[in-house]
Formats: sequence, structure tokens, C-alpha cells
Amino acid sequence: MRITFTPRLRRVATATAAVLLLASGGLVVQDTSAMAGPARDTAPKAAPKAAPKPASKPAPKPVAAKDLYKFTRLAKAKPDECFNGIGQSYSAGPPCKTGKPKVNQAYVWGLTQVGPTIWFGTGANVHCLVSGATLQYVNPSANDNWVCEFGSSRTLTTDTTIPPYLGDMRPPEVWTYDTGTKKSVNMSAQIRAKSADDAARLDHTVGLRAAGNFGGVVLFGGPAIGNTLNMFAFDATTKQFLGSKNFTEYGNIRTFLVADNALYLGIGIGRNGTAGGGVLRWTGSVSSPFDFVNIAALPVQAADLTVSGGRIVATSWPLAQATSSLGLAGLWMSPKLADGAPGLNPEDANGWTQVWNVGQYEPDSVIAGTYGGGGIAATDGYVYWGTMHVPMKAAQVMASKYPPANDAARKDQLLNANRAVSIWRAKDLGLPTQKIEMLYGETALPVYDPTTAKWSKKSTNYKPVYGKSGFNNVFNNYTWRMTVVDGKVFVGTMDWSYLVKDLIAMGNPAPSAGKSGKQANAGSDLVKAASKVDGFGGDLWVFSSGSTAAEPVDTKGLGNYLNYGVRNMIPNGRGGLYLGMANPMNLRTDPTDSRPEGGWELLEMTKR
Repeated sequence: MRITFTPRLRRVATATAAVLLLASGGLVVQDTSAMAGPARDTAPKAAPKAAPKPASKPAPKPVAAKDLYKFTRLAKAKPDECFNGIGQSYSAGPPCKTGKPKVNQAYVWGLTQVGPTIWFGTGANVHCLVSGATLQYVNPSANDNWVCEFGSSRTLTTDTTIPPYLGDMRPPEVWTYDTGTKKSVNMSAQIRAKSADDAARLDHTVGLRAAGNFGGVVLFGGPAIGNTLNMFAFDATTKQFLGSKNFTEYGNIRTFLVADNALYLGIGIGRNGTAGGGVLRWTGSVSSPFDFVNIAALPVQAADLTVSGGRIVATSWPLAQATSSLGLAGLWMSPKLADGAPGLNPEDANGWTQVWNVGQYEPDSVIAGTYGGGGIAATDGYVYWGTMHVPMKAAQVMASKYPPANDAARKDQLLNANRAVSIWRAKDLGLPTQKIEMLYGETALPVYDPTTAKWSKKSTNYKPVYGKSGFNNVFNNYTWRMTVVDGKVFVGTMDWSYLVKDLIAMGNPAPSAGKSGKQANAGSDLVKAASKVDGFGGDLWVFSSGSTAAEPVDTKGLGNYLNYGVRNMIPNGRGGLYLGMANPMNLRTDPTDSRPEGGWELLEMTKR
């Protein structure tokens, strides 16, 4: 502590002591050097000059997350077809002598890394596949951004095994990117060269939805024609294609996870996993890459996986017809990995428990059945996860159960059934001390009463810790991926605001006419709301600690607003991420116009 004397100092003497009083501050300093004797000179002495105070520096402002990182594009899909109009033949190219260049490959759908090599699998025209297979919107449609041909696609004339609702599917591709040489290579030719059966399996795979590696093998999997599952394997060292296999007992796959020296994957049964599912453990090798055992017999599809507290925790997708809360999207927890034999084994299949489901939050039982479980991650004793909502799916399901009487009722249905992502966090899962927090969501949501044909808000039983659904954006509809880097939880979303106008038109090709005779579009309010969004494109958010709200790293597609979602991300080992983007704008291929281009992108996020 520094004591500074000022001119206001006065001295008081006694025979035994002198006391100095700092009148200004009340501080007393006792001087015991004066002893009894003759009086000392009491003339005041000049006080020493005050020491100059060091110049104070303003406290540094915390750096916003958006200023901490930068993004670099490593690879991007290129046009691969010439579009001449709906139902027309595809001319040779590109370059295209006739027609317009079209980029079919839309998603980096599966992503994994082995040493310096990033492996990823793609999905083509996925927005068309979702529209056809999930929403049953199969009317051919084209606009400035994209085209979906469905049953009018010329590919159906050469392959009659493809159903019309999947008419826009194209064979997915396997790619590598070398982080040292900065070169990307399409590995798909190896699959076709192996055998006719391997080529046919690739042609009939809807997309390579998941990728993982373990034991010297890189695995890709994706849903296939006939509601089955196709898998492909490569040697991680030599990069040679090992083979493929069709699994008739499964219909979907989403995530691989390495936990306690074993590889696990979540699978679904039936179309999009709506008939059940489970979790498999890989027991294969380079010489036998397709060996698995079932270690989780779940009533629902296991979606994304993480490990926390020595257990695997999985988000799930719902059954097509959920008759109980076990069939809803939720959170499932495995037995201890360390119990019994190392890792999870077939004897653990019936030991999984549901620790949370969306019915505990969503007050409308019909809408609850349309939720999906999204990305999940664990750090510092907490498990984080989010929900998923296919655009307009809830309104469609409501309309099938409660057909709207008129366009006004249809509009109410579309607006009130719409949901944005909710973000959750839990601690002590499965224990009496279990605590679940809603970080972003709603205190009340609209519920439909069929007896009165009216909507009213009902409590969700939760209060958000930080904000409203969708990170305060109603168009953030998927929590697509979560990843932990340096203790920070990164969250990638899909934002469908850029699609709203075209999707509404696709789902409502002939809006009904009101009493005025003018056409009324039930989705017009959504279109107006989307036009006011501050930035199209998927979002990347980060929870920097367990006690702070999420911050936006980027909310505009990470450099390309046509990137409507962050589909995949993995740590790069240097405090950043490799990110696989979703961008289905298959007709945005002109590099000379004012808009960016469509097609998947592989990005790297690094610290500035």
C-alpha cells in the first residue's frame, strides 16, 4: 500500500510521542521516536511531493467470437450437368453447349480425418430428396436458385428402380483433401472400378450421410434404394477401396463415434429411420471391414452420439407413429462402458435408458411427434444438445390430422406449428441429481384445440436461461452439429430463411382465392418475416464457457449466404474446425454474376 502525504499534514507533539494525522484521509501514523525531554522544534516542514501516478490503461474489451476466427475455403463442388429444362435430356458437359451448368452435389454429408487426410462423402440435391421423401412435395419446380424434377427427371428413364419422389438423386461421391498438399481428390472412380456390384451400390445410395475411421479403415454409410443401408470401406493408409455392402435390415445412418478405443455408429430402420433403430459396434478389420454387433436395441433411431461420464449419450429421431414418449425424439444413455467386457457389447443392448424426451417440452402432442434430435456434445460434466425441425413438416402433419377449413386456417396452422431449434444442457444424467436446463427456447408454445378449432399458448414447463428458440431466429430449424474445441461448444445450424419463398411456392403451387377473388398465400407472413432476416445462411455459434450465453461466430453462411447450413464439423487440432457445408442451390453456377455459387463447400476455421 502506498501512503501519500499532502500539504494538509499537521503535527501534534506530546512529551512521549508525536502523532501525525492525515486530516484528509483520517489515517493515523504514530511516531514513537520522541522521548520525554525538552520540547522539539514544532515548526511545520514541507511535505514531500506526491509521487506521480502511473498512467492508467483502460481494461481491454473482450474480443467478440466473430472477431476471433476466420474461414478459408479448401474445396468446393463444381457443376457436373447441363440443365435444359424440367423433363429434358441433359446435354454433354459442362462446359455446356446448350442448357445451364448445374451443380448436383450439395452436402458434405459425412466427414472424418486420418492424419493429414480429410475424408468426406457427399449428397446430391438433398433438399429435393427431403421434399419428396419427407414432405411428399413431388410437383416439379424450378426457380433462379434450384430445380427439383422428381418424377420428370430423365434419370428415371435409365434407372427404373429409383422411385419418382427420389428422381433428383445422383450418385454420391467420396473425396479426400490433403492438408499438406492442399489438394482434393475424387475417390469415387475406385468404387466403380472395383466391380459392377460396387458401382451399382454407389448409384443406388441416396447419399453418404456418415463417415468414420478406426483400425486402419475409413467407413462411409448412407441410406439406399428400398429403405436399406449401403456402406463403403477404404484402407486408411493406402487409400485403396476395400469394398461395399448392402444391409437390408437397416435404412439409415447418421453418426460414427470413437469412445474408449472402439467405434460405434447410430442406425435407423425403415425410411429415414422411422421404424426404429439402435447403435452398432464395429468389430471389423482391413480384411473384413463390415463386421458389426448390435449393442443398443432402441425403439427409435439413434441420431448423433457423444460420450459423457463413461457412457454413450445419443439423441434420437421419432417413430413414424409414436404411441408413447419412448417413440419421440429424445436423449438416450448407455450402460457404463467400463462395466463387464471393455466397451459396449450385445449384452448391453437392453440396458439403455431414455433420460429426456421432447414431450416434456412441447405442449402439442401432434407437433411433438415431428421433432428430431440434433447435434450433441459433452464437456466439463455437461451434455449439450439441440432439436431439429424439417421446414413445414409440423404444419403438414397437422393438416393431415386436422384439415384446415379455409386459407385463413391454413395460414394459422403454418405459423403456429412452426418451430425453431431449442438448445439444452444436462448434468448428472440418469442420477437423482439430474438437472436439465433449456438454454434457448420458449416458455410457452401454440397448441391446437380441435374442439374449438383455435390455437392458444400453453406452458412448456421450462424457462430459457439465455434466449428464445433458434438463437432468437425463428428460421434456425436444425441443430445440425455440435463439437467441442478447447472446452468451447460450437453449434452449427441450418437457417431456411433463404428457401422460404421458393419452398412455400413449391408446397402451395395454387394458393386458394379469398372472398375478394385475390389469391391468398398461407405462407405470405413467413415470406415477409424471412425477408427481414439479418443475413441468410447457416449459423455457427459458440458457448465459450458454462456460465455465458452463446455468441455468434458467423450467421451468414460462413462466407457464402447460399450455404444454408453447417452440416458437419470436426476439430482441426489447432483450436479451429474443419467444416462441411450444405448448399443445394444447384442452378447458382455463374461465377460472373453478383451472387455466390451453389454446391457443397469444405472450409477451415482458424484463429485470427
